[in-house]
Amino acid sequence: MEDTPLRRDDTDATTTRPDAPRRSAPADDEEFVAIVAPYEDAPDECTIFPAGLAEDELLTTWLSAQEGSYVALAEMR
Repeated sequence: MEDTPLRRDDTDATTTRPDAPRRSAPADDEEFVAIVAPYEDAPDECTIFPAGLAEDELLTTWLSAQEGSYVALAEMR
């Protein structure tokens, strides 16, 4: 899967529909991809999504956080 440039655009935000299908909890061996998008005028942003998603699933199955709002897993254990 190629890394694609991420665009910071709040107009792309969507809301969750109560009737939308939900994925089950991830398996212990499920792989995830993390892409960090650097910004000169804002904190860097990390987006995480399951590897191997179909393009239509990728549009709605992701999580993004700005630098400073996430920590290393080892720090939380």
